Amino acid sequence: MNRTLNSIAISALSDLPAAAEALLQFAGSQKIFLFYGNMGTGKTTFIKTLCEQLGVMEAVTSPTFSIVNEYAGRDAQVYHFDFYRLKNQEEALDMGYEEYFYSGNYCLIEWPEKIPDLLPQHYIKVSIAVSNEQTREFSFESI
Repeated sequence: MNRTLNSIAISALSDLPAAAEALLQFAGSQKIFLFYGNMGTGKTTFIKTLCEQLGVMEAVTSPTFSIVNEYAGRDAQVYHFDFYRLKNQEEALDMGYEEYFYSGNYCLIEWPEKIPDLLPQHYIKVSIAVSNEQTREFSFESI
């Protein structure tokens, strides 16, 4: 059963921790998050804040070239994926995406549009849209 949380609007970076906490509350025990939004909407910036909420102590960086970065969280490993540079889904198969997605650890996935046939059956869809230069709208949906 899909359920959606109404949009959360933030207008300052200082609002990101509250948005990340709202996402984790909404997700409950779900640990797979797919992030949708145009280039420059703040997906990676939000993921950095989310990682802080999950207890990641090291610097979180975009895995644009490595495809996946791994971090130690408070209660579980955190895998941060950026599939933007994939040429096809075969590349995700070759990297062993299943081991990550079905590990029981957190998976934070940017550009899931690049792997439509490989997405897990259940996940949290996080959509980020730009309202204006300072404001972002976040919506969460449980799939």
